[in-house]
Amino acid sequence: MSRVAIVHDWLTGMRGGERVLERLIGIFPGAEIFTLVYRPGAVSPLIEARPIHVSGLGRAPGLSRRYRFALPLMPLAVERFDLRHYDLVISSSHCVAKAARAAKGAPHLCYCHTPMRYVWDRYDDYFGPGRAPAPVRAAMAVLAPRLRDWDRRTADRPTAYVANSATVRDRIRRYYGRDAAVVHPPVDIARFRPAARRDDVYLVLGALVPYKRVDLVIEAFNRLRRPLVVVGDGPERRRLEARAGRNIMFAGHASDAEVERLLGRCRALVHAGVEDFGIGMAEAQASGAPVIAHAGGGALEIVRDVDRNGGCPPTGVLFEAQTVDALVDAVHRLDRQRFDPAALRANAERFAPERFTAGIRQRLAELGVRC
Repeated sequence: MSRVAIVHDWLTGMRGGERVLERLIGIFPGAEIFTLVYRPGAVSPLIEARPIHVSGLGRAPGLSRRYRFALPLMPLAVERFDLRHYDLVISSSHCVAKAARAAKGAPHLCYCHTPMRYVWDRYDDYFGPGRAPAPVRAAMAVLAPRLRDWDRRTADRPTAYVANSATVRDRIRRYYGRDAAVVHPPVDIARFRPAARRDDVYLVLGALVPYKRVDLVIEAFNRLRRPLVVVGDGPERRRLEARAGRNIMFAGHASDAEVERLLGRCRALVHAGVEDFGIGMAEAQASGAPVIAHAGGGALEIVRDVDRNGGCPPTGVLFEAQTVDALVDAVHRLDRQRFDPAALRANAERFAPERFTAGIRQRLAELGVRC
Protein backbone atom coordinates (compact mmCIF):
# COMPACT_ATOMS: atom_id res chain seq x y z
CA MET A 1 0.00 0.00 0.00
CA SER A 2 1.84 3.12 -1.19
CA ARG A 3 -0.39 6.08 -0.30
CA VAL A 4 -3.16 6.28 2.31
CA ALA A 5 -5.47 9.25 2.91
CA ILE A 6 -7.44 9.63 6.13
CA VAL A 7 -10.31 12.11 5.87
CA HIS A 8 -11.43 13.54 9.23
CA ASP A 9 -14.17 16.17 9.52
CA TRP A 10 -12.25 18.74 11.58
CA LEU A 11 -9.25 18.99 13.89
CA THR A 12 -10.22 21.47 16.60
CA GLY A 13 -9.74 19.46 19.81
CA MET A 14 -8.99 16.03 21.24
CA ARG A 15 -12.22 14.10 21.68
CA GLY A 16 -13.25 10.53 20.94
CA GLY A 17 -13.00 10.92 17.18
CA GLU A 18 -9.44 12.18 17.43
CA ARG A 19 -8.49 9.19 19.60
CA VAL A 20 -9.79 6.98 16.80
CA LEU A 21 -7.73 9.02 14.32
CA GLU A 22 -4.59 8.39 16.39
CA ARG A 23 -5.17 4.64 16.22
CA LEU A 24 -5.77 4.77 12.46
CA ILE A 25 -2.43 6.56 12.12
CA GLY A 26 -0.91 3.75 14.20
CA ILE A 27 -2.10 1.26 11.58
CA PHE A 28 -0.91 3.48 8.71
CA PRO A 29 1.97 5.62 10.04
CA GLY A 30 2.62 7.06 6.59
CA ALA A 31 -0.95 8.26 6.05
CA GLU A 32 -1.78 11.84 5.11
CA ILE A 33 -4.73 13.63 6.72
CA PHE A 34 -7.40 15.66 4.95
CA THR A 35 -9.67 17.85 7.06
CA LEU A 36 -12.11 20.71 6.61
CA VAL A 37 -10.83 22.86 9.49
CA TYR A 38 -7.58 22.66 11.46
CA ARG A 39 -6.60 24.63 14.56
CA PRO A 40 -2.84 24.13 15.14
CA GLY A 41 -2.05 23.02 18.67
CA ALA A 42 -5.56 21.69 19.31
CA VAL A 43 -4.73 18.04 18.64
CA SER A 44 -2.00 15.65 19.71
CA PRO A 45 1.61 15.71 18.46
CA LEU A 46 1.01 12.29 16.89
CA ILE A 47 -1.69 13.75 14.64
CA GLU A 48 0.19 16.97 13.94
CA ALA A 49 3.28 15.02 12.88
CA ARG A 50 1.41 13.81 9.78
CA PRO A 51 0.93 15.94 6.64
CA ILE A 52 -2.40 17.75 7.11
CA HIS A 53 -4.27 19.03 4.05
CA VAL A 54 -6.88 21.66 4.96
CA SER A 55 -9.85 22.58 2.78
CA GLY A 56 -10.32 26.08 1.40
CA LEU A 57 -13.11 26.45 3.94
CA GLY A 58 -10.63 26.03 6.78
CA ARG A 59 -8.50 28.92 5.55
CA ALA A 60 -11.28 31.47 6.09
CA PRO A 61 -10.32 33.91 8.90
CA GLY A 62 -11.83 33.00 12.27
CA LEU A 63 -13.60 29.90 11.02
CA SER A 64 -11.51 27.49 13.08
CA ARG A 65 -13.56 28.48 16.15
CA ARG A 66 -16.93 28.99 14.47
CA TYR A 67 -16.79 26.19 11.92
CA ARG A 68 -20.31 24.85 12.61
CA PHE A 69 -21.72 27.98 10.97
CA ALA A 70 -20.18 26.72 7.71
CA LEU A 71 -22.21 23.48 7.75
CA PRO A 72 -24.03 24.28 4.46
CA LEU A 73 -20.67 24.68 2.69
CA MET A 74 -19.06 21.52 4.06
CA PRO A 75 -20.39 19.11 1.40
CA LEU A 76 -18.74 21.13 -1.36
CA ALA A 77 -15.51 21.43 0.62
CA VAL A 78 -15.14 17.68 1.26
CA GLU A 79 -15.90 16.84 -2.37
CA ARG A 80 -13.07 19.10 -3.54
CA PHE A 81 -10.35 17.08 -1.82
CA ASP A 82 -8.11 15.64 -4.53
CA LEU A 83 -7.64 11.98 -3.57
CA ARG A 84 -6.90 10.65 -7.05
CA HIS A 85 -3.36 9.52 -6.19
CA TYR A 86 -4.19 7.57 -3.01
CA ASP A 87 -4.51 3.80 -3.01
CA LEU A 88 -6.74 3.68 0.08
CA VAL A 89 -9.10 6.20 1.66
CA ILE A 90 -10.28 5.89 5.26
CA SER A 91 -12.86 8.40 6.42
CA SER A 92 -13.42 9.11 10.11
CA SER A 93 -16.86 10.64 9.79
CA HIS A 94 -19.55 12.17 11.96
CA CYS A 95 -20.50 14.90 9.51
CA VAL A 96 -19.41 14.92 5.86
CA ALA A 97 -16.08 13.05 5.66
CA LYS A 98 -17.75 9.87 4.40
CA ALA A 99 -18.55 11.67 1.13
CA ALA A 100 -14.91 12.14 0.12
CA ARG A 101 -14.30 10.85 -3.42
CA ALA A 102 -11.72 8.05 -3.62
CA ALA A 103 -9.92 7.31 -6.86
CA LYS A 104 -11.62 4.86 -9.20
CA GLY A 105 -10.91 1.34 -7.95
CA ALA A 106 -9.41 2.51 -4.63
CA PRO A 107 -11.18 1.09 -1.56
CA HIS A 108 -12.79 3.57 0.81
CA LEU A 109 -13.51 2.38 4.36
CA CYS A 110 -15.70 4.71 6.41
CA TYR A 111 -15.41 4.54 10.19
CA CYS A 112 -18.72 6.17 11.04
CA HIS A 113 -19.07 7.79 14.46
CA THR A 114 -22.65 8.65 13.43
CA PRO A 115 -24.49 9.93 10.37
CA MET A 116 -24.62 13.74 10.38
CA ARG A 117 -26.35 14.32 13.73
CA TYR A 118 -27.16 17.98 12.99
CA VAL A 119 -29.72 17.07 10.34
CA TRP A 120 -30.84 13.59 11.39
CA ASP A 121 -31.55 12.33 14.91
CA ARG A 122 -30.20 15.41 16.76
CA TYR A 123 -31.78 18.12 14.62
CA ASP A 124 -34.14 19.37 17.36
CA ASP A 125 -31.35 19.40 19.94
CA TYR A 126 -29.39 21.86 17.81
CA PHE A 127 -32.08 23.81 15.98
CA GLY A 128 -35.30 23.35 17.95
CA PRO A 129 -37.05 26.23 19.77
CA GLY A 130 -34.74 27.78 22.33
CA ARG A 131 -31.69 25.99 20.93
CA ALA A 132 -30.71 28.44 18.22
CA PRO A 133 -31.59 32.03 17.23
CA ALA A 134 -34.74 32.40 15.11
CA PRO A 135 -32.82 33.35 11.91
CA VAL A 136 -30.65 30.23 12.24
CA ARG A 137 -33.70 28.02 12.78
CA ALA A 138 -35.39 29.55 9.74
CA ALA A 139 -32.31 28.99 7.59
CA MET A 140 -31.93 25.39 8.74
CA ALA A 141 -35.58 24.65 8.01
CA VAL A 142 -34.66 25.28 4.36
CA LEU A 143 -31.15 23.84 4.37
CA ALA A 144 -31.65 20.65 6.42
CA PRO A 145 -33.75 18.80 3.80
CA ARG A 146 -31.10 19.59 1.19
CA LEU A 147 -28.31 18.36 3.43
CA ARG A 148 -30.24 15.15 4.18
CA ASP A 149 -30.76 14.57 0.47
CA TRP A 150 -27.05 15.11 -0.21
CA ASP A 151 -26.12 12.82 2.68
CA ARG A 152 -28.27 10.01 1.27
CA ARG A 153 -27.04 10.49 -2.29
CA THR A 154 -23.39 10.22 -1.23
CA ALA A 155 -23.91 7.20 1.05
CA ASP A 156 -22.58 4.84 -1.64
CA ARG A 157 -19.16 6.49 -1.89
CA PRO A 158 -17.55 4.33 0.83
CA THR A 159 -16.84 0.78 -0.25
CA ALA A 160 -17.75 -0.38 3.25
CA TYR A 161 -18.85 1.08 6.58
CA VAL A 162 -17.72 0.37 10.11
CA ALA A 163 -19.96 1.66 12.91
CA ASN A 164 -18.65 2.55 16.34
CA SER A 165 -21.66 0.93 18.06
CA ALA A 166 -24.81 -1.04 17.40
CA THR A 167 -26.76 2.22 17.76
CA VAL A 168 -24.81 3.82 14.92
CA ARG A 169 -25.08 0.66 12.80
CA ASP A 170 -28.87 0.99 13.07
CA ARG A 171 -28.71 4.65 12.00
CA ILE A 172 -26.55 3.76 8.99
CA ARG A 173 -29.15 1.21 7.91
CA ARG A 174 -32.03 3.65 8.48
CA TYR A 175 -30.58 6.73 6.79
CA TYR A 176 -28.16 5.28 4.23
CA GLY A 177 -29.57 1.84 3.46
CA ARG A 178 -26.11 0.34 4.04
CA ASP A 179 -24.92 -2.39 6.36
CA ALA A 180 -21.98 -1.93 8.74
CA ALA A 181 -19.77 -4.03 10.96
CA VAL A 182 -19.39 -2.82 14.55
CA VAL A 183 -15.91 -2.03 15.85
CA HIS A 184 -16.00 -0.16 19.15
CA PRO A 185 -13.68 2.84 19.50
CA PRO A 186 -10.36 2.34 21.30
CA VAL A 187 -10.22 3.14 25.01
CA ASP A 188 -6.71 3.67 26.36
CA ILE A 189 -7.25 1.50 29.42
CA ALA A 190 -3.62 1.79 30.54
CA ARG A 191 -4.04 5.53 31.25
CA PHE A 192 -6.59 5.00 34.03
CA ARG A 193 -6.30 3.74 37.60
CA PRO A 194 -8.61 3.95 40.63
CA ALA A 195 -7.32 6.19 43.43
CA ALA A 196 -6.81 4.74 46.90
CA ARG A 197 -9.71 6.87 48.15
CA ARG A 198 -12.82 8.05 46.32
CA ASP A 199 -14.41 11.45 46.90
CA ASP A 200 -18.14 11.99 47.32
CA VAL A 201 -18.18 14.03 44.10
CA TYR A 202 -20.04 13.22 40.89
CA LEU A 203 -18.59 14.03 37.48
CA VAL A 204 -19.86 15.12 34.07
CA LEU A 205 -17.29 14.84 31.30
CA GLY A 206 -17.61 15.95 27.69
CA ALA A 207 -18.45 18.72 25.26
CA LEU A 208 -21.19 21.05 26.47
CA VAL A 209 -23.49 20.67 23.49
CA PRO A 210 -27.28 20.17 23.49
CA TYR A 211 -27.55 16.43 22.88
CA LYS A 212 -25.38 15.61 25.93
CA ARG A 213 -28.33 16.76 28.11
CA VAL A 214 -26.11 18.29 30.77
CA ASP A 215 -29.08 20.56 31.50
CA LEU A 216 -30.89 17.52 32.89
CA VAL A 217 -27.93 16.66 35.14
CA ILE A 218 -27.78 20.26 36.41
CA GLU A 219 -31.47 20.24 37.37
CA ALA A 220 -31.18 16.85 39.09
CA PHE A 221 -28.16 17.88 41.15
CA ASN A 222 -29.76 21.21 42.02
CA ARG A 223 -32.44 19.08 43.67
CA LEU A 224 -30.04 16.56 45.20
CA ARG A 225 -27.65 19.28 46.43
CA ARG A 226 -24.74 16.90 45.98
CA PRO A 227 -21.34 18.07 44.69
CA LEU A 228 -21.00 17.87 40.91
CA VAL A 229 -18.02 18.81 38.75
CA VAL A 230 -18.66 19.55 35.06
CA VAL A 231 -15.55 19.08 32.92
CA GLY A 232 -15.69 20.34 29.36
CA ASP A 233 -16.59 23.39 27.35
CA GLY A 234 -18.89 24.30 24.51
CA PRO A 235 -21.71 26.55 23.32
CA GLU A 236 -24.05 25.49 26.14
CA ARG A 237 -21.71 26.46 28.99
CA ARG A 238 -23.05 29.95 29.72
CA ARG A 239 -26.66 28.78 29.76
CA LEU A 240 -25.83 25.83 32.01
CA GLU A 241 -23.82 27.92 34.47
CA ALA A 242 -26.76 30.30 34.83
CA ARG A 243 -28.96 27.39 35.95
CA ALA A 244 -26.48 25.71 38.30
CA GLY A 245 -26.57 25.85 42.11
CA ARG A 246 -23.59 26.45 44.36
CA ASN A 247 -22.95 22.71 44.67
CA ILE A 248 -22.03 22.56 40.97
CA MET A 249 -18.59 23.60 39.69
CA PHE A 250 -17.66 24.13 36.04
CA ALA A 251 -14.01 23.18 35.51
CA GLY A 252 -13.81 23.96 31.79
CA HIS A 253 -11.25 22.18 29.67
CA ALA A 254 -9.05 19.74 31.60
CA SER A 255 -5.76 18.10 30.67
CA ASP A 256 -5.54 14.35 30.19
CA ALA A 257 -3.80 14.07 33.56
CA GLU A 258 -6.55 16.01 35.32
CA VAL A 259 -9.28 13.89 33.69
CA GLU A 260 -7.48 10.74 34.83
CA ARG A 261 -7.29 12.11 38.39
CA LEU A 262 -10.95 13.12 38.49
CA LEU A 263 -12.18 9.79 37.11
CA GLY A 264 -10.00 7.91 39.58
CA ARG A 265 -11.51 9.75 42.56
CA CYS A 266 -15.14 10.53 41.65
CA ARG A 267 -18.16 8.80 43.18
CA ALA A 268 -19.64 8.19 39.71
CA LEU A 269 -19.72 9.54 36.18
CA VAL A 270 -23.13 10.90 35.14
CA HIS A 271 -24.28 10.87 31.51
CA ALA A 272 -27.83 11.85 30.59
CA GLY A 273 -27.66 12.02 26.79
CA VAL A 274 -27.99 9.39 24.08
CA GLU A 275 -24.37 8.82 23.11
CA ASP A 276 -23.19 7.34 19.81
CA PHE A 277 -20.80 5.23 21.85
CA GLY A 278 -19.45 7.05 24.90
CA ILE A 279 -15.71 6.61 25.44
CA GLY A 280 -15.92 8.56 28.71
CA MET A 281 -18.20 5.90 30.21
CA ALA A 282 -15.65 3.19 29.45
CA GLU A 283 -12.81 5.37 30.78
CA ALA A 284 -14.73 5.87 34.03
CA GLN A 285 -15.10 2.12 34.53
CA ALA A 286 -11.40 1.62 33.77
CA SER A 287 -10.85 4.10 36.64
CA GLY A 288 -13.05 2.11 39.01
CA ALA A 289 -15.94 4.57 38.83
CA PRO A 290 -19.51 3.35 38.17
CA VAL A 291 -21.65 5.13 35.60
CA ILE A 292 -25.13 6.61 35.88
CA ALA A 293 -26.45 6.86 32.32
CA HIS A 294 -29.60 7.14 30.26
CA ALA A 295 -30.58 3.73 28.87
CA GLY A 296 -29.99 4.55 25.24
CA GLY A 297 -27.26 4.59 22.63
CA GLY A 298 -23.79 3.33 23.49
CA ALA A 299 -24.56 3.14 27.23
CA LEU A 300 -26.48 -0.07 26.54
CA GLU A 301 -23.26 -1.64 25.24
CA ILE A 302 -20.97 -0.25 27.94
CA VAL A 303 -22.85 -0.18 31.26
CA ARG A 304 -24.09 -3.29 33.04
CA ASP A 305 -27.09 -2.11 35.04
CA VAL A 306 -27.54 -3.24 38.63
CA ASP A 307 -30.98 -4.66 37.85
CA ARG A 308 -30.40 -6.22 34.41
CA ASN A 309 -26.78 -7.27 34.19
CA GLY A 310 -27.33 -10.84 33.03
CA GLY A 311 -25.54 -12.30 36.04
CA CYS A 312 -22.37 -10.25 35.43
CA PRO A 313 -21.07 -7.88 38.11
CA PRO A 314 -22.84 -4.51 37.72
CA THR A 315 -20.91 -1.48 36.50
CA GLY A 316 -23.54 1.24 36.88
CA VAL A 317 -27.17 2.31 36.83
CA LEU A 318 -29.28 2.99 33.74
CA PHE A 319 -32.43 5.15 33.78
CA GLU A 320 -35.13 4.99 31.12
CA ALA A 321 -36.81 8.40 30.93
CA GLN A 322 -34.76 11.54 30.33
CA THR A 323 -36.36 13.34 33.26
CA VAL A 324 -35.09 14.89 36.48
CA ASP A 325 -37.12 12.42 38.55
CA ALA A 326 -35.63 9.41 36.76
CA LEU A 327 -32.07 10.69 37.16
CA VAL A 328 -32.55 11.50 40.85
CA ASP A 329 -33.93 7.98 41.37
CA ALA A 330 -30.89 6.52 39.56
CA VAL A 331 -28.54 8.35 41.93
CA HIS A 332 -30.42 6.86 44.89
CA ARG A 333 -30.27 3.39 43.29
CA LEU A 334 -26.50 3.77 42.98
CA ASP A 335 -26.34 4.54 46.71
CA ARG A 336 -27.79 1.12 47.50
CA GLN A 337 -25.25 -0.82 45.42
CA ARG A 338 -21.61 -1.77 46.00
CA PHE A 339 -19.31 -1.90 42.97
CA ASP A 340 -16.15 -3.94 42.57
CA PRO A 341 -13.38 -1.81 40.97
CA ALA A 342 -11.82 -4.94 39.46
CA ALA A 343 -15.12 -5.86 37.78
CA LEU A 344 -15.51 -2.31 36.50
CA ARG A 345 -12.06 -2.41 34.93
CA ALA A 346 -12.58 -5.88 33.47
CA ASN A 347 -15.72 -4.62 31.75
CA ALA A 348 -13.83 -1.65 30.27
CA GLU A 349 -11.13 -3.92 28.89
CA ARG A 350 -13.62 -5.12 26.27
CA PHE A 351 -12.81 -1.82 24.51
CA ALA A 352 -9.01 -1.96 24.69
CA PRO A 353 -7.11 -0.41 21.73
CA GLU A 354 -5.81 -3.72 20.41
CA ARG A 355 -9.39 -4.88 19.84
CA PHE A 356 -10.08 -1.78 17.77
CA THR A 357 -6.92 -2.33 15.71
CA ALA A 358 -7.77 -6.00 15.11
CA GLY A 359 -11.31 -5.09 14.05
CA ILE A 360 -10.16 -2.45 11.55
CA ARG A 361 -7.51 -4.77 10.11
CA GLN A 362 -10.14 -7.45 9.62
CA ARG A 363 -12.48 -5.05 7.80
CA LEU A 364 -9.62 -3.90 5.55
CA ALA A 365 -8.63 -7.51 4.80
CA GLU A 366 -12.20 -8.10 3.63
CA LEU A 367 -11.63 -5.27 1.12
CA GLY A 368 -8.41 -6.89 -0.06
CA VAL A 369 -6.16 -4.42 1.78
CA ARG A 370 -3.04 -5.81 3.44
CA CYS A 371 -1.71 -3.87 6.42
